[in-house]
Amino acid sequence: MIRFIATDLDGTLLNEKKELPGEIFGLIGQLNDLGILFAPASGRQYANLRKLFAPVKDELVFICENGALVKYRGKTLFTDPIPNERIKAALDEIRALPNLFPMLCGVDFAYIENTEMPFFEYAMLSYTNCMKVHSLDEVIGREEICKIAVWDSLAAADHCIKVLPQRLPGLRTILSGFDWCDVSSPTANKGEAIRVIRKEFSLGKEECAAFGDHMNDYEMLLECGNAFVTENAYPPLKKLIGRVIPSNEEGGVITALRRMIAEAKGGRI
Repeated sequence: MIRFIATDLDGTLLNEKKELPGEIFGLIGQLNDLGILFAPASGRQYANLRKLFAPVKDELVFICENGALVKYRGKTLFTDPIPNERIKAALDEIRALPNLFPMLCGVDFAYIENTEMPFFEYAMLSYTNCMKVHSLDEVIGREEICKIAVWDSLAAADHCIKVLPQRLPGLRTILSGFDWCDVSSPTANKGEAIRVIRKEFSLGKEECAAFGDHMNDYEMLLECGNAFVTENAYPPLKKLIGRVIPSNEEGGVITALRRMIAEAKGGRI
């Protein structure tokens, strides 16, 4: 029986306009009534996710910052921040490359030093608590930094992901979208967050389901016995996972949730 469901947001649950499906809150309520825990699993910050899911925020586990932060009913279950001594060197390497714009993503706030468009617009869209500072260097030590989000004005798969990993040894650099890469602690990922949640709630792997669309979802999908990718997913991830549902624009996750609810009511999962 499925007891836990996690889903990525951008490119998976949200449509291309970054909107939640209107019926998601009703479905989450039905899942809750069935004893099935639901988790948004995103590169977004906790404040943004709480705002997005405000009507049901106390019913959810939030997997934030690509797994570097897990929150439940206001309580922090897990953090895996970047060591402070690694942040300045990483920022310097990112700044040395053209077309890249870094953002420090803390437990409470995100920080930017650039206001160029469209980077500034994208930062403000995904980060509810976002602060402009003179230099990101002044933020180091202010709070735990979950990740460095890097916006690439070129296609990230063709640019930053090919050059950043070798410049940032000892850190994890992963594609998180068409024009984003994320730099984090080498052990921070959504899969680690799922392991924490499985332990906290005594969940077996086969009792867990997950939906994703990009490589920052890969470890999460591996940690759930029922893993699915959307039709619009990054092709290498589709090849690795294999189980494909309709695209985010076609409401693939919503259709799958309806099926899971129907099967749970019938006692078939």
